[in-house]
Amino acid sequence: MWMAEHVVTSERGRKEPKMAPITIRSVLISESVDPRCRAVLEENGIRVTERPNMKTEELMAEIQNYDGLVVRSATKVTADIINATDNLKIIGRAGTGVDNVDVDAATKKGVIVMNTPSGNTISAAELTCIMLMNLSRNVPQATMSMKQGNWDRKKFMGSELFGKVLGIVGLGRIGKEVASRMQSFGMKTIGYDPITPPEVSASWGVEQMSLEKLWPQCDYITVHTPLMPSTVGLLSDETFALCKRGVKVVNCARGGIIDEAALLRALESGQCGGAGLDVFVEEPPKDRSLVNHPNVISCPHLGASTKEAQARCGEDIALQIVDMVKGKNLIGAVSQTVVLSAALWGKFEMMLINEIKKYSMKTSTGFMTSAVLVGLLDGESGCCPNLINVLSLAKECGIMVNQSHSASNVAAEGLCQVEVGVNGCSYKAIGSVRGGVPVLLELSDSVFRQPVTLNGNLLFFKASADPQLLTSVIGLLAAEGVEVESFSGPADRAGDLWYCVGMSSLIKDLNALKPVVKHAAQLSI
Repeated sequence: MWMAEHVVTSERGRKEPKMAPITIRSVLISESVDPRCRAVLEENGIRVTERPNMKTEELMAEIQNYDGLVVRSATKVTADIINATDNLKIIGRAGTGVDNVDVDAATKKGVIVMNTPSGNTISAAELTCIMLMNLSRNVPQATMSMKQGNWDRKKFMGSELFGKVLGIVGLGRIGKEVASRMQSFGMKTIGYDPITPPEVSASWGVEQMSLEKLWPQCDYITVHTPLMPSTVGLLSDETFALCKRGVKVVNCARGGIIDEAALLRALESGQCGGAGLDVFVEEPPKDRSLVNHPNVISCPHLGASTKEAQARCGEDIALQIVDMVKGKNLIGAVSQTVVLSAALWGKFEMMLINEIKKYSMKTSTGFMTSAVLVGLLDGESGCCPNLINVLSLAKECGIMVNQSHSASNVAAEGLCQVEVGVNGCSYKAIGSVRGGVPVLLELSDSVFRQPVTLNGNLLFFKASADPQLLTSVIGLLAAEGVEVESFSGPADRAGDLWYCVGMSSLIKDLNALKPVVKHAAQLSI
């Protein structure tokens, strides 16, 4: 399964999700980035050093002095570079995609990786359209012929785009922009994308279908997918065999999506009538067979090479870093206080079931899941979880995580629900944020009469409802030298229910409560 280069975006100025601030005092820029990037960072008190064209060894030595690294596409941020420092907190890619960053290594290290996927959308889409037009009218070849003193009108006979079928593989931001522009030439646009719903792409004039149905219909094909195992060689000998004879193809996305050897064979046989290539597997390409082919027009990876795109990408990555430092936006994050309270609930669940080593979890998606897992894994031997690395740590620990999200009354009321299933048993916590403070409202169907403030030393225990219960617990705690500072009981008064006691200190031995409680857990927040 692969997806187009999608991103969750938001308009600056409206209220955004927040996250806990991260300290970034210094940033290293290892490539030529628009001056706005440095200006924005320095305006916000971040020290910036620009050192382009460093070798890997030089970067490994230099990166140890910085909290952040900003790159474009030339710098290969390998695992060796990431592991060479314990100070690095963020890697910012001023552009779309992160193919040049070892995201897995960064995740394990707890390093945030972000890009600016919308910064070069228009520039990449325009270059794709230029390629399509040049393939239809042979403008580059005719230009070179003219410069050589020739006047070959018949040699460069072209064809109209009007009425032709354009297949767009990958219907993300760039694919959408290409579609709208080429529709103005009267082209019929069809496409494939496993993520974008067909009704959504239909709203901007692209009929979706399977790749098997798409290939035979296309006069032109353009690809706009990320480079990943499932997209390497997406256009291959087998694919070209399914296409119309003379089909023309464009790749302004990533080198390798089109099998270069297969493309050359298709060009030589006439199965492919022409190709527009802005990207290659190896850049610059040492094998010039495709570049020198008469039916190929090519560029040295110019998709994002416009003044406007570079200005947007440079400014956007700097603003994203500044927003993160200030605890503002992080795409996909929930509010800082909600993340905090989710982690606390996760910690509480861990205290309840700390003898259980295998469990599954259901919770909301995104950072909420990560926050709960941080709470569950915090304190485990060998674990140093944070919101960035915790998903991979959970996988390494053999924890199965199931995520789901639904528009429910709980979410509508500003509440958060976390549920942990353990060997057929379920523990559920519902809470919220009141006045900036996380509170627990319900625990496993025990609804507290007064919200439990998640702060200080807390004792949670499950016991049968009894008028003498509180007196008995206070007595047992007093015998342990612990004073009761607060008490929260359930609204119901029948059956086995959960209670919470705020204490002056933690109990040395929870077994002291065995005479009156069935289950107990304590934690200090």
